[in-house]
Amino acid sequence: MTVPGTATLHPLPSKTGAHGATPINSPDEAQIAPGDIAVGVVIGRASEYFDFFVYGIASVLVFPSVFFPFVDRLQGTLYAFALFALAFVVRPIGTLAGMAVQRHFGRGTKLTAALFLMGISTCSMAVLPPYASDGAIAIVLLAACRIGQGLALGGSWDGLPSLLALNAPERRRGWYAMLGQLGAPIGFLVACGIFSYLWANLSAGDFLAWGWRWPFYAAFAINVVALFARLRLVVTHEYERELQANELEPCSVRELFAAQGYNVFIGAFAALASYALFHLVTIFPLSWVILYSRQEVGQFMRIEILGAILGALAMPLSGLLADRIGRRSMLGTSAVAIAVFSLFAPWLLGGSDITRDAFILIGFVLLGLSYGQSAGSVTSNFDSRLRYTGAALTADLGWLIGAAFAPLVALYVAANFGLLAVTLYLLSGALCTLLALRTNRTLAALRE
Repeated sequence: MTVPGTATLHPLPSKTGAHGATPINSPDEAQIAPGDIAVGVVIGRASEYFDFFVYGIASVLVFPSVFFPFVDRLQGTLYAFALFALAFVVRPIGTLAGMAVQRHFGRGTKLTAALFLMGISTCSMAVLPPYASDGAIAIVLLAACRIGQGLALGGSWDGLPSLLALNAPERRRGWYAMLGQLGAPIGFLVACGIFSYLWANLSAGDFLAWGWRWPFYAAFAINVVALFARLRLVVTHEYERELQANELEPCSVRELFAAQGYNVFIGAFAALASYALFHLVTIFPLSWVILYSRQEVGQFMRIEILGAILGALAMPLSGLLADRIGRRSMLGTSAVAIAVFSLFAPWLLGGSDITRDAFILIGFVLLGLSYGQSAGSVTSNFDSRLRYTGAALTADLGWLIGAAFAPLVALYVAANFGLLAVTLYLLSGALCTLLALRTNRTLAALRE
C-alpha cells in the first residue's frame, strides 16, 4: 500500500547485504515508498500509546480506589503514579533484551514476542483482583503487569522510524518525522474516548467494579491487529533489504558508548521539553481536577479529547515548519514556546474551568508542534552501524528522564508547594532542550 503523494525510493548502489546476503537494492527489485514506512510506524506507535494511556488514565480514575483504598485519594494517586514510572525504568532493559532476541532469532520473532507481552500485560490488568480481596498481592500483580508493559515497549523497537528518516525526501524530512509521531495523539484520543464513554454511562459502583476493565481488554485486540500489520511490513524481503542496506541492525552497547555515547545523552535531552510537557497535559491535569477542583470529570475528559485532536492537527504544521526552518530550529522554537507557556501554567490550571480548559487546549497544540519533531532529531549524528541501537536507547533515556516521573513529581510538589512547581518542571525541560541543541551545534562545528 502506498500513501498518495509519497515518493518512491530510488535504488541504492548495489552492494552485499548483511551477513553475506545476496546483493541488495538491485534495479529490478521492488522499492518502498516512505509513506508505506510511515503507515507501519503510525500503527505501531498508536497501539503502544493506547496501552500506556489506558494505564495512565486508570491510575487517576480507578487505581486509587481499587488498589490503594487504605490511604487517602492523593496518596493513592501518588502510589499509582509510582507504578506508572516502572515501565519507563525497565524500558531500556527491554530494548537490550529484544536486540539479543533479534540477533539470535530474527526481527519478526522479537516483534511478535514483544507485542504479545504488551498485550498480555495490559489485558491481564483487566482481571486483577482488587486490594479488598487479595491485599498486597493485588498491588504486586499490578506492578508486574506494568513492568511487562515497559519491557515489551523496549523490545518492540523495529527500526522503522530510523528507516523512515533515512529514506524521506531531502526537503520533507520534517513532514515524515511528524507522521511517525501521530500515534501519540491517536492513542490518547482512543483511550480517553473509551474511558469518557464508560464514565458517562455507568454508575460509580459499576465503573469501579467492572467498567474500567473493558479498555484493558480492548488493548489486547488492538495489539493483535497492530502485530499483524507491523509484521506484514518488517518481515518482508523488501523491508529486510532496506533495513540491512542502511545497517539498521543491533550493535554492541559497549561499542556504541565508547564511540558515540555522548550522542545518546544529547539526543535524550534535546527532546526533554516535549517529553516534560507530554504527561503534564495528558495524565497530571486529570489528577489535579479530581483532587482539587469541582469541575465535572466527564466534561474535562471531553476537553482532553478535543485537545488531542488539536495536537494531532498541530503535528502536520510542525512538519511543514520544520521543512522550512529545520527540525532542530523547530525543536528550539518549540522549547521557547513551552517555557513561555509554563509561566502561565499555575494561573491556568489553578483558575476556573475555562482557564483549565485553556491549559489543556494550548498545551496540546504546543505538544503537537514540539513532539512532532522530537523523535530522532539528532540521531543523524550516529554512525550508520550505531544508529539502530543508538536511536532506541536515546528514546529510552529521554522518556525516563523527561516523562517517567512527571505525573508523580508534578502532583507531589504541586500538592505540597503549589502549582508553581509545574512552571519549574516545564522550564527545566525547556532549558535542557536548548542546552542540548546548543551543545550539538558546538560539537558539529568542532567536527567540521
